[in-house]
Amino acid sequence: MSGSLASTWLLTCIPGFGSIGQIPTNMLLAFLDTFGGGCAVQGMLTIGLVCGFVGALFDIYAFCSFRTQKGN
Repeated sequence: MSGSLASTWLLTCIPGFGSIGQIPTNMLLAFLDTFGGGCAVQGMLTIGLVCGFVGALFDIYAFCSFRTQKGN
């Protein structure tokens, strides 16, 4: 998320591409504002924490599934 936000912001710094880069930057900030209750940084943290939690749950499931199959 932060990489795409940084790349669209850098696009606005290039002369002639400012208006083209401003649109995706505003769209990303609006998307992050939705998940952060009006704050883009909180939205980024919320999405990151949820993705980390889901990844941990998947790892636990895969580990338990592998142990169960190995025993048979």
